[in-house]
Amino acid sequence: MPPARARDRPSACALPGATGWTDEGHDTDYSVFQRPAGTIKVAMIFVDFPDAPATETPRLRRRTHHTRRGMGVESLLRQGVAGHDPAPALGAHAARVHRLRLRARPQPRDTRGVHQGRRDRGRPVRGLLALRHGLRRPHPQRVGHLVHPPTYIYEPGTQGVVADGKRLKWAVTFGQDMWHWDQRLVGHETAHTFGLPDLYAFDTGGGTHRFVGGWDVMGLVSGASSQYFAWQSWKLGWTGDGQVVCRASRGRDTVHLTAVEYGGGTKMAVIRTGPTTAYVVESRRAAGADARACSTGALVYKVDSSVETGKGPVRVVDANPSATPPSGCQPLDDAPYKAGQSFTDADAGVRIEVQGSGTYGDTVRVTKS
Repeated sequence: MPPARARDRPSACALPGATGWTDEGHDTDYSVFQRPAGTIKVAMIFVDFPDAPATETPRLRRRTHHTRRGMGVESLLRQGVAGHDPAPALGAHAARVHRLRLRARPQPRDTRGVHQGRRDRGRPVRGLLALRHGLRRPHPQRVGHLVHPPTYIYEPGTQGVVADGKRLKWAVTFGQDMWHWDQRLVGHETAHTFGLPDLYAFDTGGGTHRFVGGWDVMGLVSGASSQYFAWQSWKLGWTGDGQVVCRASRGRDTVHLTAVEYGGGTKMAVIRTGPTTAYVVESRRAAGADARACSTGALVYKVDSSVETGKGPVRVVDANPSATPPSGCQPLDDAPYKAGQSFTDADAGVRIEVQGSGTYGDTVRVTKS
């Protein structure tokens, strides 16, 4: 077994993007995507159609997208890395540092006239801009939420959507999904504008959620454990380098992981295995956005930043592949490793051992040989 050695700098485990679009690389192109920081102002417009008139008022429908504390992505953030103190004993003073706020201004009426957009994503967005002149209390929003399908991101080199001499770079649109998913839909679609890829499978032949199950809102939006992965939070800048243990060279580390649902502490251990690949281990608990978790423990997954959105850039490792998930749960929902269990990828020279578990996290030993 390799001896314990000085830990590598977290930057040695940050993978480069290699797809030219949304992926798991850390070098997000912010000339294309928006920075997930500060206060993002959102204009929310409700749309119906001449042949499909609204049956609910905007006031009633807006409740689907809001929680007591805000919109979906902010709610997930508050409950996760930067917003939920588990107990004073953890000393999670950093939990009160909120790096992102969404401020939505839903418009008080339904809007018609963009029904052509059913077949063209750009048209409803252009309609949104054209209708801004008739909106009450306009404000300089950075992104529009058009309740109409799915996320619009401006591609450099194209004409894009321009109104009043200004280009709208991002718009999140909601169709029928908003009737069977809750405010987490906002967290999923808005995160695309930050550069996060889809973690469910576009090719459904082997199962739509065969890559990550319900462990991240970018996979199964309504999953039992839909908090963002620690890797995603690190990519977005919500988890700091000081909360990451990196093993890029030969050696081993013993790490106490504070569950991602709680504030403060070390959030993940990363073992880099190649130019665009790494294994990650993080701790998950039934709290916050994961309150309905089917299982808890040390969650292990492989990241490959060269894999395109919808093709499995993140793949959870199942600690119990032959076990039947609890009632109401899906395959992979019982994937976490428990104390005494271990994962080995001999070809990559990786071993992850769970040495102990507590109320708020797990202690693991990671080895790269």
